Amino acid sequence: MQELLRNSQPILIALEEKIGALTLQLQAAAASKQPPGLGALSCVIIDGEIGDWNRFNNRRQVASYTGLCPGEYSSGNTRLQSCVTKHGNPRLRAALVELAWRLVRFQPDYHPVRKWQQILAKDALATGAARKKAIVAVARQLAVDLWRIKTGRLRAEELGLIE
Repeated sequence: MQELLRNSQPILIALEEKIGALTLQLQAAAASKQPPGLGALSCVIIDGEIGDWNRFNNRRQVASYTGLCPGEYSSGNTRLQSCVTKHGNPRLRAALVELAWRLVRFQPDYHPVRKWQQILAKDALATGAARKKAIVAVARQLAVDLWRIKTGRLRAEELGLIE
């Protein structure tokens, strides 16, 4: 076993160095000034997955593309919302959820975080399922707010994202 690892170790070290260099290159491509909690690498990943923010005409299109919208079954007067559809970009969805968790910590005055604070707080008694639902709601609103910022509809400060 040690002999196999000895042969693989130089390859793994070279890969780790290459990944580190590419990560630094991606972070350098990010906008220079980001609000706390919105990491440079996360923003580059989200921008790369979206491509052109201007291709969306409204907030519903943005939320739908993320796959963070609830499904719906409707018939007549009956309306039932189900779980998240997950129809959308999985890499974008994962990056938004990760970013939403960071916003809970670094941007507690962000409106969606305040709205779900009682469930997302560190000492909250909410179950794991309730916390997951709340963070998905924050991530969905974050995607819409990022669209508003990137297309010039609003500034980050107007949405409660402090610098």
